[in-house]
Amino acid sequence: MGEELSTKVLLEGYRQGIFPMSEGRDDPNLFWVNPQERGIFPINGFRLSRSLKRSLMRMDYDVRVSSAFAQVVSACAERSETWINQTIFKLYCELAEKGKAHSIEIWQEKRLVGGVYGVVDGSAFFGESMFSRKRDTSKMALAYLIHRLFHTGFTLFDTQFLTPHLSSLGAVNISRNDYHRRLRAALKKKANFLDPNYSVTASKLTQRRGQTS
Repeated sequence: MGEELSTKVLLEGYRQGIFPMSEGRDDPNLFWVNPQERGIFPINGFRLSRSLKRSLMRMDYDVRVSSAFAQVVSACAERSETWINQTIFKLYCELAEKGKAHSIEIWQEKRLVGGVYGVVDGSAFFGESMFSRKRDTSKMALAYLIHRLFHTGFTLFDTQFLTPHLSSLGAVNISRNDYHRRLRAALKKKANFLDPNYSVTASKLTQRRGQTS
């Protein structure tokens, strides 16, 4: 599948409710995944803890959008086990060049310390992975991401699987049928991840309705 998979086929897979994975970074083969239960983030349901609010309000960081997409994907693969092989890395970087994939990045002292990336289509954001090199930085990126999605017209944030970590932040499981229903609706609507009218400060982010302390 690795040699046959293109960005066009990859996007069509997402539209059909499936996504590719590899058994490991050194495995050239890919397979499609269609879970019986799907993890999603309610667009306005991110749980913002007191400690995360403090991290956000320190203001010792910069938030950037897709300024170092390839670095974010590489950082997400820097773990003992990963589904990100060279084919996945190449294809998602190509999607980013086409404006169909984006990253939210946390920088401190010119160093990339946290981030999250995913694919966009219609009003759906398909989250792929996130990483943290300092305390709370992946959560910070996720907080900025969800705020952006909510305020730029997105209606679906797919997390693929529900982990205890994502659940603690507000993600939930839904059935495959429910996911496909929501996906069809999201693909019929338009959203603009790079909406030039969108902006947010840390103060506004931490006061957003729908977040809990």
